[in-house]
Amino acid sequence: MQELPLPFATTAILGGLSLLLLFSFFLRKFCSTQKINGHSTLPPLPEVPGLPIVGNLLQLKEKKPHKTFTKWAETYGPIYSIRTGAATMVVLNSTDVAKEALVTRFPSISTRKVSNALRILTADKCMVAMSDYDEFHKMVKRYILAGVLGVNAQKRQRSHRDILMENVSRQLHALVDGHPLEAVNFRKVFQSELFTLALKQTLGREVKSIYVEELGTTLSKEEMFKVMVSDMMAGAIEVDWRDFFPYLRWIPSKSWEKKIDQLAFRRKAVAKALLREQKQRIASGEEANGYIDFLISEAKTLSEEQITILLWEPIIETSDTTLVTTEWALYELAKNPKCQDRLVQEIRKVCGSETLTEDYLSQLPYLNAVFHETLRKHSPVPIIPPRYVHEDTQLGGYTVPAGSQIAINIYGCSMDKKIYEKPEEWMPERFLDAKYEPVDLFKTMAFGGGKRVCAGALQAMLISCTAIGRLVQEFEWRLKDGEEENIDTVGLTTHKLHPMQAMLKPRRLE
Repeated sequence: MQELPLPFATTAILGGLSLLLLFSFFLRKFCSTQKINGHSTLPPLPEVPGLPIVGNLLQLKEKKPHKTFTKWAETYGPIYSIRTGAATMVVLNSTDVAKEALVTRFPSISTRKVSNALRILTADKCMVAMSDYDEFHKMVKRYILAGVLGVNAQKRQRSHRDILMENVSRQLHALVDGHPLEAVNFRKVFQSELFTLALKQTLGREVKSIYVEELGTTLSKEEMFKVMVSDMMAGAIEVDWRDFFPYLRWIPSKSWEKKIDQLAFRRKAVAKALLREQKQRIASGEEANGYIDFLISEAKTLSEEQITILLWEPIIETSDTTLVTTEWALYELAKNPKCQDRLVQEIRKVCGSETLTEDYLSQLPYLNAVFHETLRKHSPVPIIPPRYVHEDTQLGGYTVPAGSQIAINIYGCSMDKKIYEKPEEWMPERFLDAKYEPVDLFKTMAFGGGKRVCAGALQAMLISCTAIGRLVQEFEWRLKDGEEENIDTVGLTTHKLHPMQAMLKPRRLE
């Protein structure tokens, strides 16, 4: 779009804001008093500072909205509405009302409401996690479960996970043996091995480099990780102010658009290179045993762009969210020696002198409690991407009108004092209590629920629990001096801003 001359653009923007300000005033006055079937159409709204058109955006400037939402819940209850620019967002902060939205009222709020950044990076919601609940979603979720994440697929992929753990153990022992007085950067080791696993599962083989025709260069595995994972995670949380003021979407934001488009182009170029190389291998008669081969042979109705997005999805999801949970779990164990000792004793009782593997997980309740308590306190996705209400519906005793957005604050659900005693503290033993749900994977809301429950829940549990257990079995963990206060996170996420620095001391298997 051609940019407007500055004087005209300024006048147009001020004029548009004036009209929106007037419209917003009447809209808020109308919405605050309207009734449907005797119920308030919106839950109570927190006070809004400044201009009505801005709504509550000024109160969210700290970039930790999940924490702000949780504070508001203490005053306004587990469900309330806010104004995010021109839109109304209903925020859910308790497990009960979240489950109502995810299960009971799901047909009315099954549509995703993604940001402009996510719309571009996911090729307009082509990936399973971000797609609307329709026939496309059902089809591609079947594909990813059959090819990578389902129970049978996980059994086929077992050897890859075993190799991951052997490699992580070997590298950590080498670091400790070579530099016993230096802190270990766990993330550097584990992240690289997770990415290797993701490529093996997706492509059926290890990839150390790839020539990318569109970029005119060969990328190493480390460079591929940057393009397909770290750059994408950074791009996903890039805020476009037009998300909040759709009436002004005609105003260009060229620097933002250029940045996101470039990230999407590079990711697409690498995915296409992987797809192209795999097709050549299949044509040469090489055995097909990866998810990419399943997509090529079974997904006849998918375009090349859709295939490249579906190829990329398990790579980024395997490489990131499992890392977040595992790193925080080891951080908490290193900070809490009594919990670490209790876990070691449980492992020794069950495994004896044998190395811990996935086969032992069902016999280690405290290890599972460590995993779930870490998910509760440090959920990798603190707020589920918003959904769009496409018909009037009831939530938490309120009538929520069509056109609203629904944000489920997982962090808020996990900090609910009615469910969790001292929720700000990390206490794994709470999940040994029989009052929590018996289904192992869903004791918290971290994996969502209902028809949109996370497809990767089983794999995340297998990898993270095995890694936590085995690494505590083999090493005594202690935080480097000053590391205990290093709890800053990246932007809107719970991803640790700085890698954990831990002092490791090898244990003897008894």
